[in-house]
Amino acid sequence: MTSDQQPVTSDQSPDTSDWTRMWFKTNKVWMAVDAQGKPITKDGKVLIKYQLKQDYEYWVKENNVSPIDAPPPKTQLQKKRKTRNKKSANDKATGASEAWNESAYEDKICVFTDGASSGNPGPSGIGVLLRYGGHEKEISQFIGNATNNIAELKAIEIGLSALKNKNMPVRLFTDSKYAYGLLMLNWKPRKNLQLVESIKKTMATFKDIKIIKVKGHSGHPENEKADFLATSAIKKAR
Repeated sequence: MTSDQQPVTSDQSPDTSDWTRMWFKTNKVWMAVDAQGKPITKDGKVLIKYQLKQDYEYWVKENNVSPIDAPPPKTQLQKKRKTRNKKSANDKATGASEAWNESAYEDKICVFTDGASSGNPGPSGIGVLLRYGGHEKEISQFIGNATNNIAELKAIEIGLSALKNKNMPVRLFTDSKYAYGLLMLNWKPRKNLQLVESIKKTMATFKDIKIIKVKGHSGHPENEKADFLATSAIKKAR
């Protein structure tokens, strides 16, 4: 029983024997009507029951009841589910964050990249953290005046160019939806065409490579490190 249902026994209900089929939220119910077929109301509520042969009836808010020949109204739960499903689909389309599981990448070269721009466009830097097993390498480089999108792409380009072994599986992590969409979802670039094409050509030289999108500034330690390296490059150049 929901909070807006007030049960009454059949001997407390109005003197009526006329019931009509209706929706109560997403449930099919019977609603009490008068001789003219109009709902019997009390304080903005109508009387319903789920089965004709049942003892209990319920006063419910009239706006939660709708005609049976119309689709059932969407409940808040359905709306939330639809929102979640839509978000899930959008996340999939834009490369939503994957949960970080370090053990899943022990046999792969991991490249964490980030780009930063102070002004967009403005002084920009890139940060790259390369890791394989117990080995790590950091790259922090000032790239001059650029947009944030260019910095994100340059970080990927520089990170990949630092890898010499093209036969090892590579997993590159970025928090840029823009870069991920261009390189993994085949978005058509409107700007930075040469840079995007250059990265794609470099990616094609690897036997096994995948770009994974992570959520930025969410406590992902390697992504935070790449961000630190990118912003540090800008500060050092000033």
